[in-house]
Amino acid sequence: MTDNSNSKTTLEDLARLAGVSISTVSRALNDQPLISMRTKQRIWALARDHNYPFRASMPTAPIGAEGSIAIVTPHMRGRALPLSHPFFLELLASIGEAARARSCDFTVSHVAPASLDDLVLATTTSRASGVIFLGQSMLHEEFNQLAETNARFVVWGAHMPGQKYRSIGSDNLLGGRRATSHLARLGRKAILFIGGSDPEAEQRRRGYLEALAENGIDFDPKLVAQVEFELESAEAAITRLLRRGIAFDGVVAASDLIALGAIRALRQAGLSVPSDVSVVGYDDMLLSRLSTPALTTIRQDTFHAGQLLVTSILEPSQDRSPGYLPTELIVRESCGG
Repeated sequence: MTDNSNSKTTLEDLARLAGVSISTVSRALNDQPLISMRTKQRIWALARDHNYPFRASMPTAPIGAEGSIAIVTPHMRGRALPLSHPFFLELLASIGEAARARSCDFTVSHVAPASLDDLVLATTTSRASGVIFLGQSMLHEEFNQLAETNARFVVWGAHMPGQKYRSIGSDNLLGGRRATSHLARLGRKAILFIGGSDPEAEQRRRGYLEALAENGIDFDPKLVAQVEFELESAEAAITRLLRRGIAFDGVVAASDLIALGAIRALRQAGLSVPSDVSVVGYDDMLLSRLSTPALTTIRQDTFHAGQLLVTSILEPSQDRSPGYLPTELIVRESCGG
């Protein structure tokens, strides 16, 4: 590597070394499509070898990638959702596989937007081809406003009334209805719904309510518990209900992680799953297949989700209609039938 510690390399120096014009060097460092990939790679290598401060203008993807995608997780109830959450790890893996198949790289941003200004910042300061937001949180109207700009983005999440932006997600209403109807068919009469306040959970709760009515089961408001999107919160909520003497023989959980927390609390209380209480989750994470008992759940196809999310960024169109993933009831041991 050339030692330039005592002199600053300029655009003119790089142009001379590369045998091209200064404007070509500038365009290459800004990853403009008019410059061939081979020329870009040669200029990027020269900039690196001669300590040119090119990081601010280089693309976010490694050299040779055909594009890059930034992944951003909005605030959820005032805090960023942990990236270690098992469902989002599986979704990230699916996005990564889909991106790799398209010779595209992705980065996970440290940004956790909580306002329209934050969303604008996430989409305008990134040098990526576009942004995938993992969830809407409470920013539906802000995403609608963002859609009025030229920002290239897609949201993993629910389809909301009056939506102007593209989202990818499952039919949450149908999924909640299927989970609840399955427990009703098994003869469960006191079915608890446990979930958060995020749009997906709210839609799954609506499906739960519809299924109760369809199966002639009266709704009991005591059988709805709101929790955070994590195992410990669900475990604590179930424990509180049992201590208050609220009886139930079925649980519809808004996520697999919540369902697993419910199962742990039930077993600690000396109740058997599924003999005493049947439990159904939502997601079909790997953990749901490995748990004891194995978890009955509503499957979301995260592999297909990754493909749809990446395609929405790399092949943008004027079509802002939602991309729905099919939902499927996967029957395992936790419901007893």
